[in-house]
Amino acid sequence: MNSFKSLLLLVCAVALTVACKNETVKDDTRASVATAGTTQTTTPAATPAETVPVGPLTSIDYPETEFNFGEIEEGEKVIHEFAFKNTGTEPLVISKAQGSCGCTVPDWPREPIPVGETGVIKVQYDSRGKGKTRAEGGRAENKRVTITANTDPVNTYLYVKGTVYKPDAPES
Repeated sequence: MNSFKSLLLLVCAVALTVACKNETVKDDTRASVATAGTTQTTTPAATPAETVPVGPLTSIDYPETEFNFGEIEEGEKVIHEFAFKNTGTEPLVISKAQGSCGCTVPDWPREPIPVGETGVIKVQYDSRGKGKTRAEGGRAENKRVTITANTDPVNTYLYVKGTVYKPDAPES
């Protein structure tokens, strides 16, 4: 019986050691990711491969951050332009704009926006394959575009939303 207890104790000790080593490896990986590339900064939500603009920060102002396209038929594409202004003291550099899914595609200015100047971020939403019937109430869509720039906070968000219906079946 003592041999069984000793064996059980040994197995528990090995399991605990392995678990602690794995956690140490995870902590070391987190630390190396957090300190890698000292000239670049990442936000907690950013993946290690993402880079954020470095240099002086500025600010961005949007007259609107949400566009409701209302009710559309499945297959329609909606394009909306979100205006913005550089309200800071440094040129605004938008390094990335990314939709929450492949159906939402942003187009943004790649050149720096001077202080006090305006620009436009064009967002296209493609409703192909997104609809539900009117009997089902349609499909409510709410898509987000993440804008990454030399601002504080680094990410700002734009939204397009509405309801998508399948086309009515033709009557026979």
